[in-house]
Amino acid sequence: MAMDKSKVAIGFIVAGVLTVFFGTVLTFVGPIIIDDQVVKNTVIDPKNEMSYTMWKDVPVPFYMSVYFFNVLNPKEILDGEKPMVEQKGPYVYRKRIQKDNITFHANGTVSYREYRTYFFEPSMSSGNESDVVTIPNMLVLGAAVMMENMPFPVRLMMSATFKTFKEGTFLTKPVGELMWGYDSGLVDFLNKYLPGMLPTSGKFGLFADFNSSNTGLFTIHTGKDDIRKVHKVDSWNGLTELNYWRTPQCNMINGTAGQMWPPFMTRESTLPFYSPDACRSMELVYQRDGQMKGIPLYRYVAPKTLFANGTDYAPNEGFCPCRQSGLLNVSSCRHSELTWTHLLRSRTLQHSMLTEALTGVPLNVSIRLQLNLYMKRVSGITETGKISEVVMPMIWFEESGYIDGPILTTFHTNLVILPSVMEYMQYGFITLGLVTIVIAALVHHKVKVKLTHSMQAAVCRYLTACSTSHSYACFS
Repeated sequence: MAMDKSKVAIGFIVAGVLTVFFGTVLTFVGPIIIDDQVVKNTVIDPKNEMSYTMWKDVPVPFYMSVYFFNVLNPKEILDGEKPMVEQKGPYVYRKRIQKDNITFHANGTVSYREYRTYFFEPSMSSGNESDVVTIPNMLVLGAAVMMENMPFPVRLMMSATFKTFKEGTFLTKPVGELMWGYDSGLVDFLNKYLPGMLPTSGKFGLFADFNSSNTGLFTIHTGKDDIRKVHKVDSWNGLTELNYWRTPQCNMINGTAGQMWPPFMTRESTLPFYSPDACRSMELVYQRDGQMKGIPLYRYVAPKTLFANGTDYAPNEGFCPCRQSGLLNVSSCRHSELTWTHLLRSRTLQHSMLTEALTGVPLNVSIRLQLNLYMKRVSGITETGKISEVVMPMIWFEESGYIDGPILTTFHTNLVILPSVMEYMQYGFITLGLVTIVIAALVHHKVKVKLTHSMQAAVCRYLTACSTSHSYACFS
């Protein structure tokens, strides 16, 4: 009976050793399994149903909140007085993002066009699209600055053209028309006789070429050959570099398209991306750790140097001619200037992104920009009057979105619960194995001691019997 217990104890010791070994192996293999699944599901592939659907039709509800700077003293501005404005808004729009014309290539890239559609949300807005506001006329004041160095007769001719089409210095129109476009005889004239001069061939508005439009033909890496390249831009509209700026560095197309990044990020990682709207590549940098619904995240923000001028930050010299830091002159590809909201000093608050480091997927995004127009008096163009040189604010807007609902639950399950379960399992196996080994060893020791005592007692009885009988009988 004791021998059977000893064998059972030895069996449990072996089982405990195997359990500890399995738990130890799981400690090293577990992260490898998780990383392998991340790679498998991060590759842009229609076979990855969930991740591919998220990439193709972005499920995150994005909202754009627009605030107008309503000009209160347009006549006085023409006389050289300081502009007075009041903020009106927000006018909130829900943004839908959808990729189309998706084509996979043999070299591990995929091409697509991304379409954006905006829907007005009255319940979230402080006003209606029918609200009337007054802003500077970009067509007139932008053209005036562009023609400042043209011969005087040409400027007179341009001024006469403005008068012919009844284009004034300021526009007073409903918000909806200023946002998405209004009919303009001047726009029709320019598109007919000077095609390509304006960014739109139809109605003219601040976001006329945004709604129901696409951001150009992107070709990005699928990550099939190298997961470190997934989502990175290979070309945009067939270009691998731009021609808007003065230096090769500023004309580079870097990073991703701005929605997802390669997985396995660290705090030293940056988030480079190309923005067709800003006509340049930009980069976000790590600020601090964050959390969303229990999911550990990295918070990335725009660095102070992003819109710094060439004097404050030499690499930005290629984006000049520059004015004060905080402004980006995009007149080379658009007709206005982008700036930080209200030129606030706390710039890091204006662009923020909470990104899950393992997958490279942003779970919470907030971007704020302000649209300004550089205005000044230009001789020969009477519409500019005695306007003082000024960077005039027109609107500022915020785009924000965050993952919620079933998608967030899936992220929480895969990124928090499952790794925790695996961690508990591996340490649980090790603990269980060690406890089993200890208990089995104690049982084996106890059985061994008992067997030893039994054998000693038997020997003693045998020797005692021998001592009381004939030695030949004992030892023969």
